[in-house]
Amino acid sequence: MTDRPSEPRTDRIAGVQVVLALLAAMWVLEVVDVALDHRLDQYGIEPRDPDGLVGVVAAPFLHADFGHLIANTIPFVTLGIIIGLQGVARVVAVTGIVLLVSGLGTWLVAPDNSIHIGASGIVFGYAAYLLARGIFNRDLIEIAIGLGVVAIWGTALLGGLLPQDGVSWQGHFFGAVGGVLAARVFARPRPA
Repeated sequence: MTDRPSEPRTDRIAGVQVVLALLAAMWVLEVVDVALDHRLDQYGIEPRDPDGLVGVVAAPFLHADFGHLIANTIPFVTLGIIIGLQGVARVVAVTGIVLLVSGLGTWLVAPDNSIHIGASGIVFGYAAYLLARGIFNRDLIEIAIGLGVVAIWGTALLGGLLPQDGVSWQGHFFGAVGGVLAARVFARPRPA
C-alpha cells in the first residue's frame, strides 16, 4: 500500500526546507565574510565586467553587514515559504529565474565601478511572483495573497525602486521583472 496523500505534504516540506537552506547559507556566508574583513563582498555583481558575472549567482548570498542581512531575512523567508508551499520544484525554479533575471539585468544596466550584493533582488522577485501569479491564474486566493504582500511590504517595495545611494534599485527592478516572468512561465493553462 502506498502513501500517496503524504507526497504533496512531503514536497511542500521540502520546498520550505530549500528556502531555509538558502537563508542558512546567507547567514553562514555573512559570518565568514565578517571574519574575513568583508573580502567576500568582492564577489558581488560588477556591471559589464566579465569577472563580475560570478556575482549573478553569488550576490544574493552576500550582504554588506548583519543589518543588511536582517533587513532581507524576514521578507525572504516569509515570501519564500509561501512559494515553497507550492513544492520544491516551484521554489527552486522561481528562485532560479528571479536570480538570473535580477543578476543579469543588474550586470547590464547598473553603473560602472560598483558592486551589487544582497538578497533583495530575490525578495522583490518573490513579491512580484506572488502578486502576478494570482492575476495570471485568475485565482482569488492567490490574488488575496498578492494583495496581502502589497499591504505588508508595498511601501518598502516601491521605495526600493527609487534610485538611492548605496541601494541597487536595478537589482530590485529586475528581480521584480524576474518574478513576473516566473509567474507567467508557471501560469496554469486556461481552457480554450
